[in-house]
Amino acid sequence: MEILKPYRTRINALDEEIIKLLRQRYDVIEEVGALKAREGIDATLPDRVDEVRERAASIAAELGMDEDFIRRLYAQLIEHSCNLEDDIIEASRQKQAS
Repeated sequence: MEILKPYRTRINALDEEIIKLLRQRYDVIEEVGALKAREGIDATLPDRVDEVRERAASIAAELGMDEDFIRRLYAQLIEHSCNLEDDIIEASRQKQAS
C-alpha cells in the first residue's frame, strides 16, 4: 500500500487543519456562551441555527459538494456548540447562585 502513502499523508495534514479550525470555532463558541450567560440570552437561537446550517450547505453547493451531507454534519456541529453554550450558561448560573 505504499502507493497510498502520499495521499494518506495529505489527508492526515488536512484532518489536522480541520481539527485546529474546529478548536478555533469552539474558542469563539466559549466566548459567545460567556456573553449569553452575562446577557441572559438563550444558548439556542433557532433562526441562527437554520442560518448557519443553510449557509454551510450553500457554500458546499458552490464547491460541488453534497449539500445534504453538509447539513447533517453542521446539524451535529451546531448541536454540540449549543450544548457547550448551555454548559457555560449553567455553570455561570451556579456560580452566581453560590
